[in-house]
Amino acid sequence: MIDIRQSKQYADYLSSQGWIVERINNTNYFIKKFPIIGSILKLQRPEKLNLKEVQSLVDKYRSFQIIIEPKNESQADILASNSFGVSKSPFLPTKTLKIDLRQSQKIIFSHFKKDARQAIKRGEGILVKEYSTPKEIEIFQEAWRKSVNYSRYVPTIASLINLRKSFPRSYSIFLASHNIVGSIIGGVIFTRSSHDIAYYWQAFTNIEGRTSLSQYPLLYQGILWAKQNKCKVFDFEGIYDARFPNKSWLGFTHFKRSFGGYELEYPGTYVKKMLPFKL
Repeated sequence: MIDIRQSKQYADYLSSQGWIVERINNTNYFIKKFPIIGSILKLQRPEKLNLKEVQSLVDKYRSFQIIIEPKNESQADILASNSFGVSKSPFLPTKTLKIDLRQSQKIIFSHFKKDARQAIKRGEGILVKEYSTPKEIEIFQEAWRKSVNYSRYVPTIASLINLRKSFPRSYSIFLASHNIVGSIIGGVIFTRSSHDIAYYWQAFTNIEGRTSLSQYPLLYQGILWAKQNKCKVFDFEGIYDARFPNKSWLGFTHFKRSFGGYELEYPGTYVKKMLPFKL
């Protein structure tokens, strides 16, 4: 199954964020240029790893650093044998959780842990609304910003609007839960680029949202949305990985694991500094 970062939709999104995108033989290469010093070249979970194509782009854009996130151990071995080192701080999640959506809704729900099933049933009365227009996304982003502390990154309104434009119609959905007076208490974004994989892209809740466990019915709505769009797999897009420990991930990892599924590991992020721009 092709990773979303190798999709045309994701290429369009990164292009809107100021990256140069080169698509060669159905592989997305992302280049960030810097005045005078050159560029950084990024390649994320490609179906095929072609170092000749990488070198061609390194030469073209005078890349001083290559960042490659291999899809499997075979690709990782190739990188290691070409003097790439493993970064201590991966860019993409190196471990994730997935649900097989080809099962029936009843079976999928039965695999949820008891606390998740109870929270979903408890939250049946919570209003969940879709946000899709630029004005609605602005409201969504403002609620997100107010829900988290200043140390948490919140995408800009422009970035979220560009994400929606790059993943139009049924390729993304912005959902928010509300309290009894209609205020947003939690939000989530789901994306997909084909009928293969849907992604739990980004999410937030405020104190009231966490207290009411609104994140459970929100996530369940995303799983149902993916299934309705005939996706085969639902990807939770990251859980805690002891190889690259980040204790701040432990809380939401417990939350995600309550939905069952199976775990999958990726090799990590491989980096090589390029002076003078040669592999």
